[in-house]
Amino acid sequence: MSARTVALALALALTFVSAGIASAQTPTRIQQFKAWGAYSYKSGNSTVCYVLSVPTTKEPASVDHGDIFFIVSQRPGQSVSYEPQAMVGYPLQANSKVTVTIDNKNFTMFTKEKAAWVENAAEEPALVNAMKTGHNMSVSAVSGRGTKTSYAYSLQGISAALKQIETCK
Repeated sequence: MSARTVALALALALTFVSAGIASAQTPTRIQQFKAWGAYSYKSGNSTVCYVLSVPTTKEPASVDHGDIFFIVSQRPGQSVSYEPQAMVGYPLQANSKVTVTIDNKNFTMFTKEKAAWVENAAEEPALVNAMKTGHNMSVSAVSGRGTKTSYAYSLQGISAALKQIETCK
């Protein structure tokens, strides 16, 4: 990741945590694994860890997408294990769905403002496993203005990054 991407990732982390945790500290990058970085920060008495990547392509190319990320977080203090989340740089269409496609398998996410989470939490482990074993990942969304967007992500390094945050405490 470039220095700009790392800075954006740190800024994102502050946004990411501010939605649910007011007292979050500045995140620290643990290590970079090809396309995926592993990060952590303190939240109260617990540590939150996550892996993050940015898309390799953004469609349509003619629009300003803002900062786009895909995150998988570990929040042991909240009993959250490997929670996938898509974050975009624009408001998503209200009540729309985001689709994550890994190879030929689709996962549906619900949206709120600029983020999306797996609609059926029981499918989170299957999505994370598909990320570890898959070759291609894309995320499709609809902006608040009705623009259909899509993002391609590299899955190189995801397994190593997830392993790095496995023991997050």
